[in-house]
Amino acid sequence: MIPLNEALRIIEERREDAVVLPTMTGGNGWRELTRNEAMDLPVSGAMGKASSLALGLCLAQPQRKIIVVDGDGSLLMNLGSLVTIGGKAPENLYHFVMHNGVYAVTGGQPVPNADGITFAGLAAAAGYARSFEFDDLEDFATSIDEIFAATGPVMIALKSEPVIENTPEEMRPRVARRTPQAIKELKETLSGC
Repeated sequence: MIPLNEALRIIEERREDAVVLPTMTGGNGWRELTRNEAMDLPVSGAMGKASSLALGLCLAQPQRKIIVVDGDGSLLMNLGSLVTIGGKAPENLYHFVMHNGVYAVTGGQPVPNADGITFAGLAAAAGYARSFEFDDLEDFATSIDEIFAATGPVMIALKSEPVIENTPEEMRPRVARRTPQAIKELKETLSGC
């Protein structure tokens, strides 16, 4: 199992000028690690929709890498997005799925059939150009350059350690930058590039 923050750190170190869409599990750790918040589009309140939003960004910004940091439970809420992404075949999409087997941000309820799912296999069957799966941090770290050199869409499933959020929603720290503000800022940033 890969520690979540270590996986996120590797992605952040190699992102360059990519737009990153962290959602649910991935979003929790991303806030503390990002060094380019102006190029982040947090999608924390739209469980299952980050990959669909990323596809739109890929089509609108074909010259720029778009990175989705998804959760396994979140992606399962909108599994049909894999087929749509496979059909559109955006060469600039890098879809990371933190496969921890639980709905971590809602208290750690188990994801159905978590041990029987292979997101790399689902993505390959849906038409993704490349698929990777890792359960070892070192293997992932040594493969990150190959991943970002690949033509997308690319699925990267990471068997990660769950970081379960048990704090009631109303007691959790509020993010300073919500999705509507991030959309406006990202639009301004991208128009200035």
